[in-house]
Amino acid sequence: MKLVAPKSFTFKGGNRAVLLLHGFTGSTKDVKRLGEYLQKRGFTCHAPMYRGHGGTPEELLQTTPTQWWEDVVEGYNFLRNQGYEEIAVAGISLGGVFSLKVAEEFPVKAIVSMCAPIKRSNTDGLFDRLYNYAKVYKSFEGKSREVIIQELEALKNSPLDSLSDVQSFIEDACVDLPTISSPTLVLQGALDGDIYKESASFILEQVETDTKEIIWYEESGHIITTGKEKDKVCEDVYAFLNQLDWTESVRAVV
Repeated sequence: MKLVAPKSFTFKGGNRAVLLLHGFTGSTKDVKRLGEYLQKRGFTCHAPMYRGHGGTPEELLQTTPTQWWEDVVEGYNFLRNQGYEEIAVAGISLGGVFSLKVAEEFPVKAIVSMCAPIKRSNTDGLFDRLYNYAKVYKSFEGKSREVIIQELEALKNSPLDSLSDVQSFIEDACVDLPTISSPTLVLQGALDGDIYKESASFILEQVETDTKEIIWYEESGHIITTGKEKDKVCEDVYAFLNQLDWTESVRAVV
């Protein structure tokens, strides 16, 4: 069965813009609820779908972090070209790393970094995430157990250069954290892996801004935007963004 990949989305609200970024092996579904919540409260939200994501794991491995980053930059420029002068950026997992990188490279109103593995030191967890994604995806395709086992074994023997490139990208973003001066909100699930929890505290320490805070979600794991406390995540992101001194007034969507 051919599965339909999620697509980029734009939810138009008011003059305050938010760039929403999904994670590695994830999709725009991971940030859709947050986008809808913010739109209803007057924010315009755009979420780009990275190349290779949302399809087969084999297709994902044929793309590179450089291409995904290009998609992120294209998403930022999309909002700029639409006339939005103040853009906040919020990302989950690798999208959280991308959100920090956007702030290192471009003017942003604020950053919301969610469960970003900025302290990752190897690619082991990346392959585990890819492997688990492959198992679920191939099952949804309706393939037999025997075929799935064969294809997963082939996946183990595939070139994994893109995973090493992800690691290099994360390390570069980590080094430049002290260049960030925009207001920063760090969100982290308390049930997430140790590397993510360590990263959350590290990001808060490293960014050079007086407006920064961290919020922990005691009942949540990694993808907090779709987890048990997803509503609280939406509320906290909105509260953080809404208290900033925006040039344009907010306009709620009826």
